[in-house]
Amino acid sequence: MKVGLFVPCYIDQFYPRVAVATVELLERLNCEVIFPLNQTCCGQPMANSGFAGLAKGCNKNFVENFSNFDYVVSPSGSCVLHIKEHLTDENEDAALHIRRHVFELTEFLLDVLKVEKLPSNFPHKVGVHVGCHGQRGLHVCSMSELVASPFSKPEKLLSMVKNLQMMLPERWDECCGFGGTFSVFEEAVSVKMGKDRIREHKENQVEYITSTDVSCLMHLEGILRRKKSDIRVIHIAEILNAI
Repeated sequence: MKVGLFVPCYIDQFYPRVAVATVELLERLNCEVIFPLNQTCCGQPMANSGFAGLAKGCNKNFVENFSNFDYVVSPSGSCVLHIKEHLTDENEDAALHIRRHVFELTEFLLDVLKVEKLPSNFPHKVGVHVGCHGQRGLHVCSMSELVASPFSKPEKLLSMVKNLQMMLPERWDECCGFGGTFSVFEEAVSVKMGKDRIREHKENQVEYITSTDVSCLMHLEGILRRKKSDIRVIHIAEILNAI
């Protein structure tokens, strides 16, 4: 199948290795992956700040770049949710096609490709953090406040990785505090929330913290560096691609 790779701005600028791992993983699973060179910001920062109307140029550009693919895949739950909920254009048929066929990486692997096994090997102790957009918007895992059978697509994929020891924090579905513009306007609260998340992972003596969202990992990494911690952050694509 023909897959358009949607790479969020902060991955492109700060964590390009995540995009590379995503491409390699998808190609290993027999996808034809194409990276549209003219893609830019999806418009989420404007929408998060209450100015979704200012993202019309982003919407138009996104449709022009991604309307001709079977699927659009991104290693970012928050940006995918934004596209699903906010993408509109004069060419509404094209926008609708994208909204229905854009997927966060882990849901694409399980729901579309139906992956049942991986050749991955990652001999480390890993703490799992699922971002709020992926969890509560895309439903890649269950929420503790709901009376329902628990599930987690990221955990299911990580369980396929050889020699990986998965560790879940006690409050496994709590926000890390990033929240896009929230971390800018409510800095102190955001940092406290991040420290609370890190404390639980530290108690589990993890070597890495992984997530489906680089934005969450970027926030946690900043706190870890300031605390001079040995714990590192790694996107789930990098683990699933590790052999």
